[in-house]
Amino acid sequence: MQRPPITISCDCGERREVPYGETWRCGSCERLWDTNQIPAEEYEGLLRRMKRARLEAFAIAAVLAAIMVPLIVLVNPTFIFAVPGVAAIWLFLYLPFWRRKARRAAASSPQWELHPE
Repeated sequence: MQRPPITISCDCGERREVPYGETWRCGSCERLWDTNQIPAEEYEGLLRRMKRARLEAFAIAAVLAAIMVPLIVLVNPTFIFAVPGVAAIWLFLYLPFWRRKARRAAASSPQWELHPE
């Protein structure tokens, strides 16, 4: 999983996405911003919450596949015609709910106040 960058907004108005653990020198005012000021346990907690949300979606997809494949193979091959319906339910009902939930989790993440060096 790729680690999400930290968005730094300089006092002069310039913004940049910087990977956690790296520093950034503002091109306008030459201030140096260090993302190591963010506590590692808080950043790791954010990563865990986002990973949990992603794994939830994969787990539900795996359960649906674990139900549909044996139904198709062992019970009746005509269950294959139910796959588009299950896929539509997944796409139009579950995924919007999951996206809202993931966005709420990201929005409730801590806001860090960095200070230039």
